[in-house]
Amino acid sequence: MDYPTLKSIIEGLLFLAGEEGLTVKQIADITEQRSELVTDCLEDMKNDMQKEGRGLQMLKLAGRYQLATLPEHAPYFEKLAYSPARVSLSQAALETLAIIAYRQPITRVEIEEIRGVKSERAIHTLVSKELIEETGRADAIGRPILYGTTKAFMEYFGLGSLDELPQPEQFEDTDQLEEETQLLFSKLDEQQLTFDDIGNRED
Repeated sequence: MDYPTLKSIIEGLLFLAGEEGLTVKQIADITEQRSELVTDCLEDMKNDMQKEGRGLQMLKLAGRYQLATLPEHAPYFEKLAYSPARVSLSQAALETLAIIAYRQPITRVEIEEIRGVKSERAIHTLVSKELIEETGRADAIGRPILYGTTKAFMEYFGLGSLDELPQPEQFEDTDQLEEETQLLFSKLDEQQLTFDDIGNRED
């Protein structure tokens, strides 16, 4: 494997790892390369991003490397997160929220195994809307983040407790993921709540 290819692979791995990041050893094991070479690649990538004025930066936190956005761009990210066009939940976000609601606490990897697709963006959306939050770390390799629902989630769906979530047996002839998503759709329609409604109650 040549050096540019290794750097490209590492960048992809860090993108997939998201906020959990990866250690040099993890990357070395996956790519079957020497740790020293992986470290050199990471440092080169970090320097390249700085020199080229990229929109991403590489951080090393607690021995784990991860890709992150630039702090000075935060106002633009906030506009995207809270723009009127993004107030409602997308199908992907609702599917992810349904899985978390019924399976919490759960890791991003477990969510993606159920959905069959990457869910980092959906998770980020739900966190930014304060519908889910980090609830701890799983007792597994890498100590991945566990996610659970929030008080805002309860308000959004008009729930007094998680015990009030619709039960799966209310729906028949649907696969598991579609079933859980439909349950939340049903609850949302029943309560006829939106983020605007919640905001009006708080004003």
